[in-house]
Amino acid sequence: MRVTIFITIYILFNHSLIAQENYPSPVNTVNEPIAGGIFEPTWQSLQQYETPEWFSNAKFGIWAHWGPQCQPEQGDWYGRLMYEEGSDQYNWHVENYGHPSKAGFKEVINDWKAENWDPEKLVALYKRIGAQYFFAMANHHDNLDLWDSKYQEWNSVRVGPKKDIVTGWAEAAKKYDLPFGISVHSTHAWTWFETAQRSDRSGSMAGVPYDGKLTKADGKGTWWEGLDPQELYAQNHDFSEGSEDDITALWGQWDWENGASIPDQEYSENFYNRTMDLINKYNPDLLYFDDTALPLYPVSDAGLKIAAHYYNSNMAMHNGKLEAVLFGKVLSEQQKECMVWDVERGAPDQKQDLPWQTCTCIGDWHYNRAVYEQDRYKSAATVIHTLVDIVSKNGNLLLNIPIRGDGTIDEKEVKILEGIGAWMDVNKESIFDTRPWKIYGEGPATDSVNPLDNGKFNEGKLKFSEKDIRFNQKDNTLYATVLGVPSSDIKLKSLGKSRKDTKVKNIEMLGSNEKLSWTQEGNALVIEKPKVVPNEIAVVFKISMK
Repeated sequence: MRVTIFITIYILFNHSLIAQENYPSPVNTVNEPIAGGIFEPTWQSLQQYETPEWFSNAKFGIWAHWGPQCQPEQGDWYGRLMYEEGSDQYNWHVENYGHPSKAGFKEVINDWKAENWDPEKLVALYKRIGAQYFFAMANHHDNLDLWDSKYQEWNSVRVGPKKDIVTGWAEAAKKYDLPFGISVHSTHAWTWFETAQRSDRSGSMAGVPYDGKLTKADGKGTWWEGLDPQELYAQNHDFSEGSEDDITALWGQWDWENGASIPDQEYSENFYNRTMDLINKYNPDLLYFDDTALPLYPVSDAGLKIAAHYYNSNMAMHNGKLEAVLFGKVLSEQQKECMVWDVERGAPDQKQDLPWQTCTCIGDWHYNRAVYEQDRYKSAATVIHTLVDIVSKNGNLLLNIPIRGDGTIDEKEVKILEGIGAWMDVNKESIFDTRPWKIYGEGPATDSVNPLDNGKFNEGKLKFSEKDIRFNQKDNTLYATVLGVPSSDIKLKSLGKSRKDTKVKNIEMLGSNEKLSWTQEGNALVIEKPKVVPNEIAVVFKISMK
């Protein structure tokens, strides 16, 4: 009976996947063919994926989420919000660049020179403080490609800094022997830049269109002569429902639903070709899409074809072994078998069976001078607590360090990184190459319910304290990490003598030679409060099990 039910569910599930893959206009693969191999561009075929061991061992990566929107130093989504009349970004833009009917986002690109960028220096720092892989952004929703792109004339080699940003990062990662990841965000430029179609509704410029509808012919005599603004803004289409008036309408249309304008065939094929060119040029170890499931899903098969190609080409490079890591956001349980689940600025409140990743930032995704001036960066302690919690639940942490437009990070960011590195120097054995224990932790935060908001964004809602413990293991060693400085004896209820599988042999404190006093009582393992702790961020007890 159970077998019959399972088979029925399996057939229904795969039938639903096949039905979703009958796209009206499949993207053309003539210019960028899909590599042959075991993976086909269907969800059913992608379920063959298995996360490589190296990623499960790595635990911690650093991300350079860096592009032209960092140049104004006004924070996230500048390229969209600068067209929102009356917003802080709009007002700043008018004051510093001019009215968006004459000086649009393309002028920000032109202003971005990356004059002090030294990728080797930055990647060397990230490697030294404990990063096990490195990510670079290839494009954002602003649609500028940050490499010598074959299919996008608006790229960082031709305009702006006139430098191949992705190549610079890739070479630095290779020099320091870090797996190299690339993040791709440009699928949503179609709707994200719709604010560039607007105009002011009040004042002397009321009714004068912003620059979102400009054409190649309009560039005669300008610095951008010969370039087509529509290749950047992609706004030769009607507004999505509500987009003309409501800046937040896009939030409910990220999955191409609720009245979103649907990208046309040319746009979808251009995205496909650009991304395939990127993969073939750099062969990244990791590939991140800022999309629900896969790019342009479910209105195009572009993402499925890209995924199949990425896996097949990676296997060909590694003698038939798949070493690639592909990330998607807001995944169904079935889709989590096809790629690695990425959670933006948050974490599940339970341990996960499959490896996953949190992506977050110590400030805004794009450099924000106000965050720097107001001391609103996450502390090294917050980063470490987040990392330990994530690792206990079978996850990895990808941390963005915002970069200024000139290509440098500020002294406060360096200090935070040094704090992370100091903790790692002592305690890294409790992080890298470990696996989750039977439970992920104990304490007040463990007892709290903290659900994700549509698969993301629950960061900062729980406060960790020295009463919170997180576990992970390596062979016969259990690591119990106290998220703070113990104020009293440490009681680990999960390690009581009454539990037959928890016989303790020895306990050490990482970073200390102090001989610890401990007793394994019936209902708890009690570790006497140490006389001195090696740091004030998180104290790790190394417990040898019999």
